[in-house]
Amino acid sequence: MVSRTTRRGDPTRTRLISLRVLERVQRAGAFADLLLNATLARSSLRPADRAFATDLVYGTLRWRGRIDFLLSRLLTRDLEKLEPLVATALRMGAYQILLSPKTPDEVAVDESVRCIRAAGVERATGLVNAVLRRLAAEKDSLALPELEEAPADHLTHALSLPPWIAAQWLEIFGAREAADLARACNEPPPLTIRVNKTRTSRDELLEELRVRFPDAHPTSLSRDGIVLGRSGNPAVDPAFIDGRFSVQDEASQLVVTLLEPQPGDRIVDTCAAPGGKTTAIAEHLGDGGLVTALDRHRRRLGLVHRGARRLGLERIECREYDATRPLSTLFPDGDLDRILVDAPCSGLGSLRRNPDARWRIGPDDPAHLAEKQLAILRAAAGALRRGGVLVYSTCTLLPEENEDVVQAFLNDPTGPGQHFALSPRSELPDELQPVVDDGGLLRTLPHRHDTDGFFAARLVRKS
Repeated sequence: MVSRTTRRGDPTRTRLISLRVLERVQRAGAFADLLLNATLARSSLRPADRAFATDLVYGTLRWRGRIDFLLSRLLTRDLEKLEPLVATALRMGAYQILLSPKTPDEVAVDESVRCIRAAGVERATGLVNAVLRRLAAEKDSLALPELEEAPADHLTHALSLPPWIAAQWLEIFGAREAADLARACNEPPPLTIRVNKTRTSRDELLEELRVRFPDAHPTSLSRDGIVLGRSGNPAVDPAFIDGRFSVQDEASQLVVTLLEPQPGDRIVDTCAAPGGKTTAIAEHLGDGGLVTALDRHRRRLGLVHRGARRLGLERIECREYDATRPLSTLFPDGDLDRILVDAPCSGLGSLRRNPDARWRIGPDDPAHLAEKQLAILRAAAGALRRGGVLVYSTCTLLPEENEDVVQAFLNDPTGPGQHFALSPRSELPDELQPVVDDGGLLRTLPHRHDTDGFFAARLVRKS
């Protein structure tokens, strides 16, 4: 699809908007999804052009590693030393030439030149024009490293991973599976929703949604999920507005399944915003029980409030609180039934959804995050009753943030973890068995399960 221009000789507004978003992500570290959504909301772009802008932004970010490798073969200077706007225009134009077959090469080149001129960098039009024309002419002869010959270079330059992530995944998964995972992380994720069973059933909602989403089908693991397909905007669907479903990845839904909330339970979600898991918990509580959503940012708690109102859920309270502080300060009786610690993490399991994360997270970040994750886990433990359930989860794939944190919690002889034990696989819900290992740890992977990459462990307080 090629977007229309506003008048002859002008760049398309769609591409110019995409260029501005990408430049801010690269230069200022803005979060791509938040910035793009806010920018598109202020624009008057048609739905087709919004979809094209989303593809340009996310596609350029997903494939930046390959794009940079190939552009470096054609440039006489370091790409990173170019003005940020110029480097971004080259990347976005290269994405269209290399990986967007519906855009003719000549259009990609011409529109890139127009965009850089409209952005006020007239002096760079010659460079952008020359490099992209050469890329279009030589793209079929530019070789990429092969997996069999150079696994790390293949993951970095062909499959667009930062070198440190490539090294980690090679160690964890081996070359072949690491490549499968990297390829999966470069594909758009499925649109997955969670049915609000307080208002409808999955079968009833599925029948309705198939009229608007012909590819809709039940999720394979979650009993409450529906996959709508790979395109569309569920947030404007009438059933969403009516509060009959929430947008939530299937792996995220499985974390709540692992928690197993029961009617009448008192539950805390320690890092709750934006509230997907909080509202999923509340949908299981019926007329009894209460889920307390905690977050250190009051504005983010507003997202939980809005979600609860839309879904018609009343058994939710929101409290501003830093989860690294002892939860027993808020709940001194220590009689909570269940606690969810969905900890802040590197997010490397959701690269399909947040492609900019791979370029924002650095090699030292997981260790710092692991310290915070362990602190939150320890702070939560004291508020749980004997026999209560504590679920620790992340949306990352690194052992440093996952099983290593759980083991550090359990193995500390002077910490609260000495009172806990990991639930064995035999005690976990049947629907989770395909994604639980022999040690009772839940793992989902994009290339195996077509979900986000999640990790979760269920801990029970024994004393």
